[in-house]
Amino acid sequence: MSRDIQITFDAHDPAALSTFWRDALGYVHPAPPGVDLPEGADPLAAWDEFLARLGVPEDQRNTRSAIEDPEGRRPRLFFQQVPEDKVAKNRVHLDVRAAPGLQGEQRMAALEAECDRLTALGAKRLHRHDPEPPLDFGHIVMADPEGNEFCLD
Repeated sequence: MSRDIQITFDAHDPAALSTFWRDALGYVHPAPPGVDLPEGADPLAAWDEFLARLGVPEDQRNTRSAIEDPEGRRPRLFFQQVPEDKVAKNRVHLDVRAAPGLQGEQRMAALEAECDRLTALGAKRLHRHDPEPPLDFGHIVMADPEGNEFCLD
């Protein structure tokens, strides 16, 4: 029997970190339960209004956030607020498949272009690993705005 998975990030600012990953992956913020958002409406603003109607204090409205694949194929990402800082390397990380099927210089050029796009969104480039055949086709290690490592693969 197959299972769906959700990937959870600890975060200081769940709304901001979910927005970074939304833009990085082409995901969307879902609407609050029972709320039909008009075209172009801001889902995060709708969540704030929804939580206010429920009586959630303003200082508790950014304690969690989520993004979903609009096609429903990829896992949901959930962001939960935690007080502590990240102190060590991730034990689990995302690989953003930015150059599937490409090899050599064409692959690395595609990874560099994606690295530039994600850096403009707030990511930080950490290391480039050039191809080392036969097993390593090359990748770029990055960090999201809160320091969580991920790879461009």
